Amino acid sequence: MNDEPQTERLKFPHSRRLRSSLDFQRVYALKQRAGDGTLLIFAAKNETGVTRIGLSVSKKNGNSVVRHRIRRLLKEAYRLEQQQIPEGLDLILIPRPGSEATVSDYRTSAVVLSKKLSERIHKD
Repeated sequence: MNDEPQTERLKFPHSRRLRSSLDFQRVYALKQRAGDGTLLIFAAKNETGVTRIGLSVSKKNGNSVVRHRIRRLLKEAYRLEQQQIPEGLDLILIPRPGSEATVSDYRTSAVVLSKKLSERIHKD
């Protein structure tokens, strides 16, 4: 038998995803954004108490295969860093074209930018 302690598996349930176009429009309309060379994030407060993310990967990032790979990398980055990202936000993650970022790059950017946005939003 395995005597190692069980660690809670980090999950990314559907309840943590932005899906409706109305939610996307609401986040974009507030114009709260922060970015770096890897990622651009739009943010808005939500009423659910949990942070939800939406992804927007344009054709500027490449063909379908490339775009889906970027989506998988972004989802994995969020899944691994969701404990460090402030709660109660709706975030739209937009990768910068041509950045060729890794999961590690997306993880770092997501945490830093989401904390910056959270401070800005909660200051108002």
